[in-house]
Amino acid sequence: MQYVLVFNSGSSSFKFSLFSTDSTAALEQTPLLNGLAERLNTPEAAMRLVAADGSRQDLNFPADHQKAIETLVEKMPEFGLNFADVAVVGHRVVHGGERFSESVLICDKAMEDMRACSELAPLHNPANILGIELIRELYPELPQVAVFDTAFHQTLPRKAFLYPIPYSLYRDHGIRRYGFHGTSHRYVSETAIKQLELSEDDNQLLVAHLGNGCSATAVVNGKSVDTTMGLTPLEGLVMGTRSGDVDPSLHQYLQETLGWSLSKITDMLNRESGLLGLSELSNDMRTLYTAAEDEDHEGAALAIEVFCFRLARQLAALATSLTRIDALVFTGGIGEHNASTRTRVLEQLAIFGFNVDLDRNEVNGETFGGVISCEGSTVAMVVKTNEEAMIARDALLLVGTGGGQ
Repeated sequence: MQYVLVFNSGSSSFKFSLFSTDSTAALEQTPLLNGLAERLNTPEAAMRLVAADGSRQDLNFPADHQKAIETLVEKMPEFGLNFADVAVVGHRVVHGGERFSESVLICDKAMEDMRACSELAPLHNPANILGIELIRELYPELPQVAVFDTAFHQTLPRKAFLYPIPYSLYRDHGIRRYGFHGTSHRYVSETAIKQLELSEDDNQLLVAHLGNGCSATAVVNGKSVDTTMGLTPLEGLVMGTRSGDVDPSLHQYLQETLGWSLSKITDMLNRESGLLGLSELSNDMRTLYTAAEDEDHEGAALAIEVFCFRLARQLAALATSLTRIDALVFTGGIGEHNASTRTRVLEQLAIFGFNVDLDRNEVNGETFGGVISCEGSTVAMVVKTNEEAMIARDALLLVGTGGGQ
């Protein structure tokens, strides 16, 4: 048996999932092994490995990325697995700029182009590239594939991706809307098309990816035509700690009235805003609903209200890129599990013919093919995202199941 290893490397962490290459169906199932190494390069470094049968190991030891990768390789036989059977490694890379409109097999030119995109995602791309470089160094013969968050949105028309600023800033510096969560939006839209038995050549969807980070996308015939995130993942919807859209002059106002630096304002918008900032309590939607409903917490109720309204408004705006709505698809941690949020949003989109079935919605559409809307309503549904499976699929498509070791 051979495997595909999916890697998501951060500046002080990496997540991984290991899938069998025996069949495409295997990619939809629980990974053979998955885990997380976090707080790397600190004395508190820790690593968790979890097998498909639920068995797990928790390790605490001083480690950097390389030591954590080496530990993964060493521990795999304890779960009946062997790193020598890994046929390909697929990596999540946040920003591909305009250089990458699809996943690519890693080579020197691809590495050069990815580094050139790092200025567009300075917090993410260098960390993603680090994981690729370490695997190349440790296992130079092992094929690797890069899968980009932005690639799915490279089909946006110019009217959707250009900012109304001097055109030279786009032409000379690549300043435009790129969009993110593309791997999730692609997986979820493909899955919805299949589940609803829509024509692959004639379908129109709205997809809402709602987690700590949130974005929504209009999809026509399987292609992204508009999305809420922009040059960076800060634009668009209210998120866990990110503000989403605000007046661009807010930076100047805060600098002049409070003396805040540009970096302080940007950090506030990314880390202290959104649900956390409005509620002054938490960035976790579950905590906010409990506080609002059980404790009558005004800040929690306000954060939920703003979140749902902004989401409904943005979805309505995205509908201008469609001529009809075949389905609105919810995904991500909030989208898949929070029935109250879905109800609030659908009620505010009644103008589009949505009518939520409360019983179906309460069970997240399970046993109803994911559908949470009433008969005769415009379809609303829940699809569980699986970005790791999408990355694994792309990796296998680019190298074949035989690998090439």
